[in-house]
Amino acid sequence: MDTSMSMPAMGDDSSSALNATGVNFSNDTQAMDFLGEILDDSDLQISANAFARYFWYGIVLVIGIAALFNRVQKTILQLRIRAAAANATHPAKPRNIFTKSVATITAILRELSYVQLTPTRRSFWVKVPPFGTISLLLAYLGFVLALEFINNGVAGAQHYQALGIRAAWLAVAQVPLLILLAGKNNLIGLVTGVSYERLNVLHRWVSRVLLLLATLHLGYQNYGWSLYGLVSMEWSTDTCPPTGIAAYAILLWLNLSTLAPFRNFSYEFFVIQHLITFFGFIIAIMIHLPSTALYSRVYIYIPIALYIVDRLIRTLRFAYINIRPGRATLTAFEGGVTKIRVPVKHVKKWRPGAHVLLKVPHLGLIQSHPATIASVPSSHNNELVFVLKGHKGFTNRLLTSANSYTASLLPKTQQDAIAPQQTHMALIDGPYGGSHADFAAFDTVLLIAGSTGVTFILPQLLDIAHRASSQRLPVRRLEFVWVVKNSSWTSWISEELSGAFTQLRASGIDVEIKIFVTCDDAFTESSDTARKAGCQCDKSLGPCCCVRNSLPPTVDAVTEKERRQDSASSSGQDEKSTTIPTITATIPPPNPPCCNNKKKQQTSTIPTTASFATLISGRPPVYDLLWNVLERAEGETGMAVCGPLGLNATVRTTVARISDERAVHKGSGAQGVYLHAEGFCW
Repeated sequence: MDTSMSMPAMGDDSSSALNATGVNFSNDTQAMDFLGEILDDSDLQISANAFARYFWYGIVLVIGIAALFNRVQKTILQLRIRAAAANATHPAKPRNIFTKSVATITAILRELSYVQLTPTRRSFWVKVPPFGTISLLLAYLGFVLALEFINNGVAGAQHYQALGIRAAWLAVAQVPLLILLAGKNNLIGLVTGVSYERLNVLHRWVSRVLLLLATLHLGYQNYGWSLYGLVSMEWSTDTCPPTGIAAYAILLWLNLSTLAPFRNFSYEFFVIQHLITFFGFIIAIMIHLPSTALYSRVYIYIPIALYIVDRLIRTLRFAYINIRPGRATLTAFEGGVTKIRVPVKHVKKWRPGAHVLLKVPHLGLIQSHPATIASVPSSHNNELVFVLKGHKGFTNRLLTSANSYTASLLPKTQQDAIAPQQTHMALIDGPYGGSHADFAAFDTVLLIAGSTGVTFILPQLLDIAHRASSQRLPVRRLEFVWVVKNSSWTSWISEELSGAFTQLRASGIDVEIKIFVTCDDAFTESSDTARKAGCQCDKSLGPCCCVRNSLPPTVDAVTEKERRQDSASSSGQDEKSTTIPTITATIPPPNPPCCNNKKKQQTSTIPTTASFATLISGRPPVYDLLWNVLERAEGETGMAVCGPLGLNATVRTTVARISDERAVHKGSGAQGVYLHAEGFCW
C-alpha cells in the first residue's frame, strides 16, 4: 500500500490517503502492518519540522520588535538627560513629530496593558497577570494553535497521526524558549530590557503550552489508533508510548509544582526539586524521541547548551565576587525586620532596584534568599543594604540573630544604644534585575511602596537625589509615598529619607515624602498625637486603626471638578511649592472594614511630625493621589510601585483609568505616564 506523500499532499489528497480497505484486523499480521503504515512519519515529520521552524521565525520577529522598541525608549530617555544638562525647558516633554508619535502609540498601549484585576483571597492558587501580559500570552497561544492546525488536514487513517506528530514537533520546539526565559543571564532580557524575574512569568506559561501540545500529541495519536482497535497492540509492541507517558508525567508535575502555593511553600525546596525534575524530563524526552527523527533532538541540545552557559557564567561570577566574602551586619527593627549591610569588594555597580541571591552560611548552608538591594553604589559607603521581613526559615533566623535598633519619625523618639554587633560571612550571587526605565529622565516622579516594598523604591529616590546634586536632571517634582502598618517602622530608612530629602531640596527639586500609617495605636489611643489627629474611636468595638484619608486639593476644588468633567481640556499646572503640605485624615463612616467605629465621621489635620516627612493615619487614596500628581506634570511622569499584589493591581488600574480620562497624548495636552510595578512574589 503506497503511503508516500509530498508536502502539497498535506491537505485533502484522498488519492494517496491511507485507508483500512481490505484489512482484516482479526489477523495480527495484517493489523500490525496497517499500524506500521499509520506510524510511518517519513513525510509527516518533514511538514511538522517546517512548522516548528515557523514557530521560531515568529518568536525571533517578536523579540526583534521588542528589542527595537526598547532601544528607541532608551534613546529618548538619554536625550532627555542631555537636554536637561543643556538647560532645555521641559526636557521630558515630547517636542517633534517623531517623539509625539511615539508618545501617543505608547500611551495607547500602556492604557491597555497596565490594567490588572485586583486580587482577592481566592487568588491563592492563581495570580492574574496584567492585561498586557495576558494579551501577549493569548497571542502566543493563538500562534501556536494556528501552527498546529493550519494545512494539517491529512485524509485517511493518518489524519490523527499527522495532528499528533505536528503537536509533538511544536512541543519540542518550545524547550529552547523555556530555557531562554528561565536563565538569570538572559539573552532575551538583554536585548528587550526585561529582567529575568519578569520573563519567568512567560517561562511558566510556555511550560503550560508545552503541556497542552504534549496532551494533544498523546490524545490525537491514541484516538487515531483506537479507531481501528490498535491501542493495545501499539502499547505492547512499541517503546514510544511508555517513554512518552514517563515524559508526560514529569512535565505534568513540573507544571503543577509551579503553582503559587507550591512555589511559596519553600523557596529552596522548590528550586532543588524543580531542577531535578527538569533534568528527568530532558532524559525522558531524549529517550522518547524516535530514531526516525533524531534531528529533532537539536531542540534539546540547544537548551542544554544554553543552561550550561548560564550556569558557567553564574559560577564564575559567584567565585569572583566571593573570593573575599563580605561580613554581614544584622540589625533588628520594629515590625520584625532585619536590616543587613554587606561590604562587598568586587561588586562596584548595580542599578537601582537590582537584587541578589543572599547566602549566610552560618544561618543556612545551602539557602540563597532573593533580596532587593536597598542602597545604590553612591550611598552607604558602597555597601549592599537589604531590608528583609522575618517570616520563617532563613529570614526568621536572620531576625533572631540580629541586634536591635529603635528609631522612628515620631516626636521624642531617640535611637537606642546599640551593642557591639556580631557579623556573619555573606555570599552574594548577582546583582540581577533593575531593568526598568531611568526615573531620573522624567519630569515628575511618583514612588509608592508598601511595607518592605520600600527596598525597591528607596534606591530610586537615592539615585535621583545623588545625581541631582551633581548635575541638572529633567525631574522637577518627586513624591515619595510609603504605606506602613506602624509609625515605628519608619525607623528602617529614616536616615536615608532625611538625607535624600535634603539633597533633592538643595538641588531645586520639589519633593514630598508622605508616610501612610494604617494601624498604629499612637493615632487612636488617648494621647496627644491622637487628640491632634481628632481620632475618637470607640475601641471597645474593636481596633480603630485603618482609617481612610482624603488629600487636600492642590487647586481650587471647583476648578478641579471642572477639570475632571472635561478631561480633554489642557491640564493646568501648579506653581512649585517648597513647603510640606498638611494632610487631612478622615475617620471613616460607621462600620468600615477594619474599624467598628460607630461615631460620626470627623475630619482633622495631622501635623507634620518630621522636617522632611508627613505621617498620615490611614490608607492612601490612590486615585486622588495619582490625579494630583499628574495634574501638575509638565512632561512625562515616571511611577514605580512595589508592595503587595493588591496595591500593585490598584495602582496599575488607576493609572490606566486616569490616563484614559485625561486623554494622554490624544490632543488634550496631558502628558504620558510610565509605570513600573514590582511585586513581592516571584
